[in-house]
Amino acid sequence: MTDTSAASALGAEPKGDLCIRTLAMPADTNANGDIFGGWLLSQMDVGGGVFASKVAKSRTVTVAIEAMNFRKAVYVGDLVSVHANLVRIGRTSITVHLEAWVLRRKALEPILVTDGNFTYVSIDDEGKPQAIRKADPPIMT
Repeated sequence: MTDTSAASALGAEPKGDLCIRTLAMPADTNANGDIFGGWLLSQMDVGGGVFASKVAKSRTVTVAIEAMNFRKAVYVGDLVSVHANLVRIGRTSITVHLEAWVLRRKALEPILVTDGNFTYVSIDDEGKPQAIRKADPPIMT
């Protein structure tokens, strides 16, 4: 669903693991007074990295970000939550669909503001790619 107002009207809500929650602050704004897209992207990357490391049971690094959709602006005072869903696990990589939702001060429903697919690679202590251990089933939500 691409229209976030329609998503809110239909009772859409965040799905997947909550990875990070933070408050958008004045220091995170661009020249227009909106929250800078790069700040939001970095919050999503941090949350996705937490999720990917949990699934891989190892350190992970970001190798690709694709299909980013900046749907709505984020404002100072918005409570930003990043949720993760596993898309796929390869031999050394994990693709995660991340959604950033905000709860505005006077809003009753969360609003989807950004989503995209992030790919992480499992690495060893020397920083080299390593196979993901698949002994335990992955956490899928």
